[in-house]
This record gives sequence, structure tokens and C-alpha cells, in this order.
Amino acid sequence: MLKLKYPEAEIHFAVRKEFSDVYSQNPNISRLIIFDKAHEAELKTELSNEKYDLIIDLQNNWRSRKLTRGMAGNILMFVKPTFAKLLLVYLKWNFLKENKSIVKRYAEAAGVELDQAGLELFLPNEIKSSLESGKQYIGFAPGAKHFTKRWLPEYFVELGNELTKLGFHIVLFGGKSDQQLCYEISKQIPGSINLQNDDNLFQIAADMKLCKLIVSNDSGLMHTAASVGVPVAAIFGSTVKEFGFAPYGVQNLILENNSLFCRPCSHIGKSNCPKKHFKCMKDITPHNVLNHLQNFLPGL
Repeated sequence: MLKLKYPEAEIHFAVRKEFSDVYSQNPNISRLIIFDKAHEAELKTELSNEKYDLIIDLQNNWRSRKLTRGMAGNILMFVKPTFAKLLLVYLKWNFLKENKSIVKRYAEAAGVELDQAGLELFLPNEIKSSLESGKQYIGFAPGAKHFTKRWLPEYFVELGNELTKLGFHIVLFGGKSDQQLCYEISKQIPGSINLQNDDNLFQIAADMKLCKLIVSNDSGLMHTAASVGVPVAAIFGSTVKEFGFAPYGVQNLILENNSLFCRPCSHIGKSNCPKKHFKCMKDITPHNVLNHLQNFLPGL
């Protein structure tokens, strides 16, 4: 959208190394800058010499403000709804009912209008799907950084076996940290395909493109699926869609337990359930999810 608004602009994008693959093939980015905290001073000097006309700070934290201070006459900053999130987490006062996507919030901060195309992840031409075309695949992305954002592994197993009975082929997706999780789930779903890999984002995305649907937790792979136009059934536990991180630009189904006053208990997730019951995930049963999917799938 920035390139459409400023077609003659040279766009530089600063990002941490672990997220750089997402942007590395984007033809609208002239230069990808890897941010390294260990070399922050050198980076500031280097970027200051660029004499930017405009800087858009989507992080708006003390580090990004320190880095960009004095670099350009015009700096646009993303205003995070942090206070509103904290009110929702700790007092259950919901000032985020408009449920505005983080994508729309970023666009507003940058002063651009969004189209209806959704997210875009550009893949290298040499990356091809390892799945056989012509089959009905449903992908599972069972991982998430925080425990309270992970649907139970045994629930994925039960759901996978029920979907297999309906004629679908189950495909497991995950990064390096999901190796054991994907293995344990896959071995209990006869005929499933385990495509967990050590964080080859492009290969994951290429394989997801052949899936009819991705069933995912509130995680990065949920957004990967959306970025290649695949419908998503997203299971939200300790977090809520009002934070702005629901799947964007694709058909989606949000599965959550709205009967709990303790939700959300965090805006990012926790290592354990503060109430010790974990009902936000346990009460979303495989039977319940299957019923929702059977209503959702015919429309895809």
C-alpha cells in the first residue's frame, strides 16, 4: 500500500533477523535492514546517513524511538492500545469492542488505505509444495509460544481422526520448537503427514497453500496461513480476538470459550493457567470443533 501511495519511493524495512524471511522476497522493499541490538549504535549512525523523508515507527517503544530520533523531519508512530488491553486483562473493561485488526491499525498509522486483497507473503520461485495435488488436506498448526495459547494435543489427535474418517488428509505444520509436539500428534493419526521443519517459513507457506483449511492456535502460523490465502479455524484460549490478531483477509472461524470471566488472562499468553483449570482450552472439545467445522467447510 505504501508503494501504491508513493510509487517513486525507496522503501527500507528494519526487522529483527528471526522475522526477516517474511519480508525478504517482497518486491516493494528496496532494502531490508536487519536490526541487531548488539550493534544498535552503528545502525543508528548508518541509518542517519540515509536522510529519510519519512519514518514509520510501528513498534513505538523506547528502543525504536531511540533509534529513529532525529533521523527524519516526519516520523509517524503507531499508537498501541496497551492501556485498553490492560483494562481488558485485569479489570475486564472492554474498550476494544470494535475488534479492529492490527493490520488496519498499522495502515492508519502509516496513512494508507487498505485494499481487499488481504495479506501477502511472497515466496521464492524455487519453493514448491511437497504435497500431492488433488487431495483434500486439512492442516494442523498445534504449536504456540505460550502454553495457554495451545489447544490440547490429545484434542488435535481426536479431531484429526474424526476428519480422517470424513475423507480428509491431515497435515502437521510447525517450527523447530514444535518438533516433538507434531511428532506425537502425527503418530496417533493414521495416514497423517508431518511437515514440521526447522523454521523454513517459505516451505511451510507453500505446503499450506494446498490445504483446504488450517486449524491453528493463536500463533504465527495462523498468520502464515492467512498470508497465502488459506481459510483458518483459529482456537483462542487465554487471548481474545479483540486484541486485533485474528486471521486477516481470509475466511475464518474463531473458536473460543466466551463463558469465562477470567478471559483474557494475558495479552500475550502465559506458561500456565493462573486459575489451574485451563477451561479456556479444555472446554473447547474436539466434538464441538468438529461440529463447527462441518458447518464451515461447505462454504469454502
